[in-house]
Amino acid sequence: MSQFSFDQDPEENIPLNNKEEDKKSEKTEGLPARWITAVLGCIGFMIVYGLKVNLSVAIIAMVNHTAVAEMSAHEDGHHIPEDANTTAVENQCGVEEKKEELLDGPFVWDDNVQGVILASYFYGYIFTQVPGGWVADKFSAKHVFGFGALANALLALLTPLAASGSYIWVIVIRVGMGIAGGVTLPGMHVLIANWAPPQERSKIASTIYAGMTLGTLVCMPFSGLLAAAIDWSAIFYVQGGLSLIWYVLWLFFVYDSPAKHPRISVAERTFIESSMGNIGKAEKPPVPWKSVWTSMPVWAIIVAHTCSNWGWYMLLVKLPTYMRYILKFDIKSNAGISAVPFLCMWIFTMLLANILDALRARKLISTTFARKLATFLASIPPAICLIGVTFVGCNTDLAVVLLTLGTMFVGGMYSGFLSNHIDIAPAYAGTLMGITNTFATVPGIVVPSFVGYMTHGNQTVEAWRTIFYITLGIFSLEAIFFCIFGSGEEQPWAKRQAKQDPEEQKLNEGL
Repeated sequence: MSQFSFDQDPEENIPLNNKEEDKKSEKTEGLPARWITAVLGCIGFMIVYGLKVNLSVAIIAMVNHTAVAEMSAHEDGHHIPEDANTTAVENQCGVEEKKEELLDGPFVWDDNVQGVILASYFYGYIFTQVPGGWVADKFSAKHVFGFGALANALLALLTPLAASGSYIWVIVIRVGMGIAGGVTLPGMHVLIANWAPPQERSKIASTIYAGMTLGTLVCMPFSGLLAAAIDWSAIFYVQGGLSLIWYVLWLFFVYDSPAKHPRISVAERTFIESSMGNIGKAEKPPVPWKSVWTSMPVWAIIVAHTCSNWGWYMLLVKLPTYMRYILKFDIKSNAGISAVPFLCMWIFTMLLANILDALRARKLISTTFARKLATFLASIPPAICLIGVTFVGCNTDLAVVLLTLGTMFVGGMYSGFLSNHIDIAPAYAGTLMGITNTFATVPGIVVPSFVGYMTHGNQTVEAWRTIFYITLGIFSLEAIFFCIFGSGEEQPWAKRQAKQDPEEQKLNEGL
């Protein structure tokens, strides 16, 4: 059987140059199509994750805190003094605290209702991971991801109307956003598998997935500004409206593969397809489910993804709570300081990706070593930093440094296990991401309830130390399991055969 030739593409009838000429000509052209895809993918994740977390800021301005407090006090038989919001007390570190004065919104939603509303996103999110990956693998990853982001934007625009009706409608909206958001991660994984040459995979994947961090970093303070300058509804109208502009750009500039892009340069298309062994022309057989579920490298990603998300949601959801109740930062300080760790995380993510890709390109390290090193950095250092925070006493500056470092190192996951699906099974990258992210969604549901249970009426350093020790054990399991069973090599069951020309197939059948 003769090998497929890259001299000419039979589908597009475009003559393709040799590799050295391709690289020279590519340097003279504008921004490569693969990096336009990466940048728009990054912005897309900023939108999805921004709309995912903005309610946690908006709900503070939506709730009538005075009415909720009076209702709670009435149920408990207590009386709230008129100066309850202005009483100053001195904490154990000798710092005077002043209870915060929260502006009242129109909705009387107690803590239980707020908790259900905030968690409802994950109720929908967990169900569409595997179907989203399968549809993206089988049909169009571009439209799977685009639909997920677009649906989130449209539902965000409907949120104020839903809230004016009933909190039940807000829950329905959030479940719908979770269902749509659930397809975005596996859909994007398929796009990366089709567009990212192996030697650039860490950089491209990290650039795209950094949008998750940037979405949190940008959206939370931006939401606070909108609520303060206009009102809470502006959070949904402005962010939803801006997201629609992105969707138009996504439709025009992004395509499922280099072969389907009408404006990609000949040089870039040749470079991508030759680097990946012409993956775009390979058959897509059914998913070998038995091989998938019995593959230890797959289980290594499942365990790492699930354990990492426990720590990730601990930092994402509960870091502001720890800084508020234990480190005693007020809301204004909390908003700014809580954003610093995620900024450092984004910077670290990009630096590590470039370093690992450079070392792999020079063949100084293997892909397997790169994935294991990045996953180790994303687990053990954060765990140590979290434990250290509980032993610094009243040294809040050191506590902030440790929390920042811990959050920063978690960024290693983007060059670690989150890029690993494409390494071991590029043909089924979306499906695998759907599987692992289904498992990894569970911590998003469990962590808030777990921390709430551990700290209910007990916001103490000792309670948080227990939480962080448990997190240390989970992070350690991630590092150990992945370092033993993880792999950066394409698995035998994941290899797919290239299409043959009809004449070549007849010739082979006649031999």
